[in-house]
Amino acid sequence: MKAVRYYGPGDIRVDNIPEPTTGDKQIKIKHVCGSDLHSYFVLQTPVSPTLTTPHPTTQETLPVVMGHEFSGTIVELGKAVDISKFSVGQNVVVEPLISCGKCGPCLSGTRNLCHQISFIGIGGWGGGLAEYTVTNEDLVHVLPDSIPLDVGALIEPLAVSWHAMKISRFKRGSSVLIIGAGPIGLLLLKILKAEGASWIGVSEPAAARRATAVKLGVSAVYNPLTEDVVAETFRATDGGADVVFDCAGIQASFDAALAAVRTQGNVVEVAVWETNPVIKMGALQTKEAILTASQAYDRRHEELLKVVAEGRIPNLEELITSKIALDDFVEKGIKTLIAEKDTQIKILVHP
Repeated sequence: MKAVRYYGPGDIRVDNIPEPTTGDKQIKIKHVCGSDLHSYFVLQTPVSPTLTTPHPTTQETLPVVMGHEFSGTIVELGKAVDISKFSVGQNVVVEPLISCGKCGPCLSGTRNLCHQISFIGIGGWGGGLAEYTVTNEDLVHVLPDSIPLDVGALIEPLAVSWHAMKISRFKRGSSVLIIGAGPIGLLLLKILKAEGASWIGVSEPAAARRATAVKLGVSAVYNPLTEDVVAETFRATDGGADVVFDCAGIQASFDAALAAVRTQGNVVEVAVWETNPVIKMGALQTKEAILTASQAYDRRHEELLKVVAEGRIPNLEELITSKIALDDFVEKGIKTLIAEKDTQIKILVHP
């Protein structure tokens, strides 16, 4: 079968590899997958292996099949799969988080904080950017009939935003500032509107992404390169946002988040950082602000699928900006995301 495989930063290839076989408790799925840029520029250690060192949980080395944001259709069941829950022809979504099951966080029930965490499509065990993947049944969730496969491919990044909202101190009626209007920030915007935020501001330097935030119904949008986001947030919220979500992950966004939150408010770090920020303790202490970091998700998919099926987070398909074939992944996927990063939100790949 054809599969997109990751060999290292800047080295992604469409290969022909053996089609996977199904184990007793596994499900074989034909895919739709969302594209992602993170690995293209930087090796995502420690969740990714290297060419010589296998990941401790997956036991695979590079190259690995890419794609951790995927839905698909069941084409085969292992002989011990629960047939009261799964059947051939069902549309499903995969929760790709892989944990060791042995460390303290795993034993305490917080799989997303596993000391050896990885993800299908990043650390090994197949991936969505292939014609087929075989996946353990406990990571597979049936898509409700009202959720199409294309929207199903958005459930994984939506779960990242949903988890961030859930672990924050957000409640209905809270005022919120989102810093960074990439896919996670925009999905967070849709969630917070659905959950009853009283005011949502977005800080984003890219004009096209600010325009998308306006289209999605944001209360206010700011260009941090030309506007004083902190002063404008204080003015709009009468003293600072109740919750600030940093989805940008740079020092400037972190500093702005601490400055824009109200006294005893909550700053939530959602972005994946490439370098560690400098924490200005006085900014926290003089406000008694709560600083929280969010890591992926932890068994949020079933709850989230129910919310989406009920129509509480509508029109997710408007964040899908294009659809491509597997053979076109590098040229029309990765390179398009690089060249048109301000206008492309989610490119779906249909193997």
